[in-house]
Amino acid sequence: MSTAILTGPPAPGSSLDDDLRSLGFDVRVASGPEETGALLAAVPAAERVALVDPRFVGHLHALRLALTDPRFPAAAAPGALTAQREARPALTRALAAATGADDLTGTLADALDADGVPVHRPQLGTLVATVPTDAAARHEARAAVAAVDDEAVRLRSAVKAHDGFFTTFFISPYSRYIARWCARRGLTPNQVTTASLLTALVAAGCAATGTRGGYVAAGVLLIVSFVLDCTDGQLARYALQYSTMGAWLDATFDRAKEYAFYAGLALGAARDGDDVWALALGAMVLMTCRHVVDFSFNEANAATAGAAAKTGLALSSRLDAVGWTVWARRMIILPIGERWAMIAVLTALTSPRVVFWALIAGCAFGACYTTAGRLLRSLSRRGAGRTDRAARALADLADSGPLAELVAKAGRRLPASAPLAALLGAALMIAGALLLPFGDPRLIAVAAGYAVLAGLAVARPLKGALDWLVPPFFRAAEYTTVLVLAARSDVPHALPAAFGLVAAVAYHHYDTVYRIRGGTGAPPSWLVRVIGGHEGRTLLVAVLAALLADRGDDFTPAVTALAGAVALVVLVESIRFWVSSGAPAVHDEGETA
Repeated sequence: MSTAILTGPPAPGSSLDDDLRSLGFDVRVASGPEETGALLAAVPAAERVALVDPRFVGHLHALRLALTDPRFPAAAAPGALTAQREARPALTRALAAATGADDLTGTLADALDADGVPVHRPQLGTLVATVPTDAAARHEARAAVAAVDDEAVRLRSAVKAHDGFFTTFFISPYSRYIARWCARRGLTPNQVTTASLLTALVAAGCAATGTRGGYVAAGVLLIVSFVLDCTDGQLARYALQYSTMGAWLDATFDRAKEYAFYAGLALGAARDGDDVWALALGAMVLMTCRHVVDFSFNEANAATAGAAAKTGLALSSRLDAVGWTVWARRMIILPIGERWAMIAVLTALTSPRVVFWALIAGCAFGACYTTAGRLLRSLSRRGAGRTDRAARALADLADSGPLAELVAKAGRRLPASAPLAALLGAALMIAGALLLPFGDPRLIAVAAGYAVLAGLAVARPLKGALDWLVPPFFRAAEYTTVLVLAARSDVPHALPAAFGLVAAVAYHHYDTVYRIRGGTGAPPSWLVRVIGGHEGRTLLVAVLAALLADRGDDFTPAVTALAGAVALVVLVESIRFWVSSGAPAVHDEGETA
């Protein structure tokens, strides 16, 4: 239970008491500023507290947005202010200094900002939140409240403002009502997210049967899973039910569902005598590398100061003025809605091989399109330097292990271009895996050279115009090496084992992204060292290939054991982090791409 303090007796006929209680607040009424301070001091320090002007007139949802969103330490709207545990000391200081203020909540909100506590002020749109000063203004405010249906606004705001074509026109028109139905029955976003995962796993199981009926059922269930995937975010926005556990579930389950479905398709194809594990792993590698391009570019430019951050956007702005191009550009990059719809339809009507080739072709085109645009933007703003935060984020995304760190320390004075060193290292590693015979000991030397170039790439802060390319080059080198070696080994079940290894490592990389987005930084350095960093894992796989090439099927259990070890370590640490009180209280809304 949270506490709301009315800073004076409410106006006759006001529903403010009932509105606050409906939002879960224990309402207390102060007779003036002194009693407000006494009531505030009596509220336990760990509890959320809200101060509300008794003259407040507005929509219930305006109060909900201002007072109940758990993601911000302090938030305010006209006539209302809330503070969570971390902002309570600053609120107490501000209240002691705010003597005789007519607009007490507004004065306190400004004081919190000045004291270094950022105050979130939600965009209310057509919702009303005001403090009328006379009877005429009160009458006008109440008329404005009656003229706007806040429930309709709440339903509209439950849907993401920018989403893909398929999601916007084929899912959201009805999924928002499912979200409302769930909210009215006490269901949480976490429960809906879990239902989406279970539905996708059942869909993967249906695909694994290898029958036409199984494929049709898999396609239908995949769409149902996606509807639920949209619903969980809409429910979180509709009810403002954001949580640390929800952040972890929503941030990771999309990839788990998609990769599980890939595995189901590969198993189903194997029942029909068609081995498509290489295509399944190739699709996963391409998708993950494409996402790391998105993440790296966004992190590199998230805090770029000045007008330089907007350089190169003129063409996009001109295209945005032509409405249909907005949807066309969103569709051609194959965002998650279009991608899942394509997978579902092709699964039901064709074969797993067709599904994977369509995925690879579509994702490759989307990756080329988006990466080319980002390269042009980066080159056009070459004079804009990266911030220390951006450089730190790129270094964390690079996932450098002990070997690269050792080389970086020794090579800090050597002149080196970070993206060039990373590109050369990736090209050397992939070429070695492709051209050398499987099990050739020379691949170990190639992997060692890759580790040296990887260390040189991160020897200096990643503040260059194209340094955001370093993490994608590393991801491409590691994942592709595992794919190529497994494919060339001719060892039974090596590709499924490699699929598991890449999935485990990719989870770690996605987990790193979402921690950075939450403002808590990358995973602890001990975790990166324990799992070897990208260069250490790549070298280890090369060593395993050289040592086990002449030992029958031993390569498969070795890769499987490595996958299990990586998965165990990263999952345990990830779960510990996301369910801890220190994790950010956000609900990730997923990537459009």
